Amino acid sequence: MLASFRLAFLCFATIANVVVGEDILSAYTAPGTFPTSVYKLYWNDPTGTSAQPQPVISDPATHSVFPEILTDPANFPKNDTVDPHPLPTPLQPTQLLQQAIGQIKSVASNPILDTCAKCQSSFTIAKMLVLAAPEQGPLLAEAICVYLNFSSTCYNEYNELALGSVFTQVVALGDMGGYDGQLICARLLNLCPVPATVPLNMTVWFAKPKPNPLPPPKKPSGERLKVLHVSDIHIDPRYATGYEANCTTSLCCRENVWNAASPDHVVLPAPRYGSYLCDTPMSLMLAAMQAIPVLTETEGTGFNFSLFTGDLTAHDPDNQYSRYVFLVVVYDLLKKYVGPAPVYATLGNHDTYTQFQMIPYYLGGPLGKQFNWLYEHVSSLWYHNGWLPTDSVEYAETHYAAYSVKRPDGLRIISLDTDILNYFSYVNATAPDPFGILSWITDELQDAEDAGERVWIIGHVISGWDGTQSQLNPTKFICFVSVDRYSPHVIANIFYGHNHEDQFFYANNATVMNQETALAVSWNSPSLTPLTNLNSGFRMYEVDSGGMYILRTFVLRVDEFPSLDNQTEIGPTYFLEYSAREAYGGNIPWGTNDPLNATWWHLVTEQMETNTTLGQTFRKYQSKSSVRAMPCNETCLTASICYMRSGSASLAYENCPRGYGST
Repeated sequence: MLASFRLAFLCFATIANVVVGEDILSAYTAPGTFPTSVYKLYWNDPTGTSAQPQPVISDPATHSVFPEILTDPANFPKNDTVDPHPLPTPLQPTQLLQQAIGQIKSVASNPILDTCAKCQSSFTIAKMLVLAAPEQGPLLAEAICVYLNFSSTCYNEYNELALGSVFTQVVALGDMGGYDGQLICARLLNLCPVPATVPLNMTVWFAKPKPNPLPPPKKPSGERLKVLHVSDIHIDPRYATGYEANCTTSLCCRENVWNAASPDHVVLPAPRYGSYLCDTPMSLMLAAMQAIPVLTETEGTGFNFSLFTGDLTAHDPDNQYSRYVFLVVVYDLLKKYVGPAPVYATLGNHDTYTQFQMIPYYLGGPLGKQFNWLYEHVSSLWYHNGWLPTDSVEYAETHYAAYSVKRPDGLRIISLDTDILNYFSYVNATAPDPFGILSWITDELQDAEDAGERVWIIGHVISGWDGTQSQLNPTKFICFVSVDRYSPHVIANIFYGHNHEDQFFYANNATVMNQETALAVSWNSPSLTPLTNLNSGFRMYEVDSGGMYILRTFVLRVDEFPSLDNQTEIGPTYFLEYSAREAYGGNIPWGTNDPLNATWWHLVTEQMETNTTLGQTFRKYQSKSSVRAMPCNETCLTASICYMRSGSASLAYENCPRGYGST
């Protein structure tokens, strides 16, 4: 040390032109013993050579002695339990809310993050809040909705009595930083790329392999059955004749809406029988019920049976909705006008409260049972109307209103609530069957195969078409796997609603798309409601016990409704719009009594590829011949063909042009 100091001093002295004397030492050797006089006391012998001296140190300010452990080389404390280690003061729930809002705003304005990272980070922040203070979840949803200008009615949409409680549950239960969060950000907010559909491990799913060769097709019996298919009635008990039918925010034809360009004067008075931006008034509902038996020639006899694929109630905002849905009114009218044979019904996404929701039972507790009231109620109505036997009702009460029933003619009807494709399906979204419904339907199909039965499956939310209406993982399962496994020898047809438009699509093996691999047809019924920009319609099927043969669709023109006001001599006119066999099969070599199966529909799509007029005809009927239908260009027609060949949402989403699903 001294030598170093001397050298440094010499260097400095040279620079300063100072002459250094010859008596300066160049080295110093310290004594071999520790200078014990430096400290008064020691914990050990400071003169020893085998250990470092451990002086006793005292703090002159506190007059305290530091413990020996601080200088003991053989004793290392695991934690300092003496000195203070302060933590932030716990916040009240309202303060946590403000912190979460602030952090989400910071994330949203961070230029380093892309939209996907911002979205998932925000949901992760929200998750921490709702786990600690769940009552703050709806308030957070409202605040962020306002901040991002997501809607002009944030309170109505996201308060605790609307979607706020659902938002809170989903965020609390889901993996917001992982697949669940990315899927929400992709499918609901368009801020992330859609994550890849999860591969399926089906090695032990099916009890038996698919028969090879398949059983021979059932021979036609020659007996024709008439089957009605009605969907998406959306009856609106608050429909207000004469009020704004061209409102700025739907639902129109209500006393509480207006056109922003003319808030004090009605621009388009709501006609008595409905309008394009409105749901079904009671007058239209009864006009349809009166027309059905006459046009289908079932007066006095009724149908052999009917299908109702869901959505009874109006498109009310969530804050105006309640569990007192109009199940009783619509079911009663269906029984009165299309009976006395059974109506096989399924639940739609508007047939529950809160709308669009069902939750897996596995979550347990009050959350897992929050929709049991609906399943019990609707099942009791089906039983009361004589539509289902006791065993089917008992199963439906405790299994999301799903049921299986074998008809006297041997056909098995399987109804499942496809509202499994809802907000709660974003929780544990990588699981192919979190509700257990798909394993149940697999068992039912296996039983049907073993018994040599034919099956019709009914649901509401479609599994295919353009890929925008369904969750990707469950629909990949039901179409890629179950339909492939049990078609065409077991599954004869599948029936849906939901889209409001007249559509068909069929499932195939998803790798080779030709008439040999076309498996099962899905019939998507036109809606009775004219919402949005559609005519009102329903379908009748003529069926042989061996399969479906002839299809007819009836519609009425909504654009003519204003002329029916202010008089009572005539009401609206439903008319036969088309027969599928005649409209699409003119150039297809197909027997008069051959079924309109998936093979036939594939041949239709082949015709559409070379005959654009046929493609335009399909799009016209898709809108139920509405005067408000949008024109369809070449890309649109190509997309329509692709949608028709896609029985699975994931298949359509991956392979088809997007944005042409609706007319």
